[in-house]
Amino acid sequence: MKIKSKLIAHEKPIIAIEVRDGYDPKSLMTEENIFIKNETFEDIKSSHLITEGLVIVDTQMHFSEPQTILFEITCESIIMNFICCNNVETHIDQLETEKYSQENTHNIFYTSNYKATFKIPPFELINYFSIILSKDFYYNIINEDWELHQKFSKNILQKKSSYLTSKYIGITPSIQWVIHEIKNCNRQGALKRMYIETKIKELLILQLESLIEKAAPKEFIDEDDFIKLQEAKLILDKDYVHAPTLPELSRMISLNEFKLKKGFKACFGTTVKSYIIELRMQYAKELFKSKSISVTEVAYKCGYKDVSHFSAAFKNFYGFSPQKFKINWNIINAWLTSFLLIT
Repeated sequence: MKIKSKLIAHEKPIIAIEVRDGYDPKSLMTEENIFIKNETFEDIKSSHLITEGLVIVDTQMHFSEPQTILFEITCESIIMNFICCNNVETHIDQLETEKYSQENTHNIFYTSNYKATFKIPPFELINYFSIILSKDFYYNIINEDWELHQKFSKNILQKKSSYLTSKYIGITPSIQWVIHEIKNCNRQGALKRMYIETKIKELLILQLESLIEKAAPKEFIDEDDFIKLQEAKLILDKDYVHAPTLPELSRMISLNEFKLKKGFKACFGTTVKSYIIELRMQYAKELFKSKSISVTEVAYKCGYKDVSHFSAAFKNFYGFSPQKFKINWNIINAWLTSFLLIT
């Protein structure tokens, strides 16, 4: 599997990776970080996790002038794709794509030889997170169960490039959290490989559930309203600690409260209030890694003025009091992770 990415205006590639196409559970995972900065483009940062049959690419870009990027993969591959930016004009050979990228959306697609061009506008923060799997690697992590997605499986077996579903749909909080865990994994060696592969399986389950079982939001929500709802989610993602009230959020995105409540639930499978709580609880879980931090401090950092309200919310979300969770962080966190994988 060869992966190459470069700016059309320059010969030197940004990404140049070559790994075997097969699946080897004993192959170690390596990490590669690329930082580029010069007069032509402001900033490119690309982090890669690499092992046989698998490459994870996390790229952020910011240009002062329009740029066109060519991205190629020379083998059969399944790509779990997560888009975190707007306004990128996209063309992928052999695949019908929406002309412009839409922020905080995801899909899965198969291609026998991937070749794509991306036209990047200036002064736009660009972020892509993609998990590139060889056919053999994908074959192993789904346990040879092609019945999971019959039409998509048929296309793979016939070497016909295709998306799992026709539309990219919104990234859920659960998907967002697993991506965060993959990006922030600090394990090493065989444990890192084991952890990342487990998280890929978890992420794939969440993607399959959302893509197969749920209709794409844009099929039943007005296009303008859908964009506003994505904006609302982004506002909460950026500052869930000091989250606006429902009326405030409604005014910020110029959408009435009824449409905000109903549309947010339809798009993201949760209410505005529940989404804020979930983000805060995930943050609290991370804060409790520190043995020295108190429950009161965590409550305050998560946006709660009343510790009792935080404690009640935490216990309702995780099933444990924050004090018990703090004392037994390693044990309970491992149990929660196992529980998420099972369910």
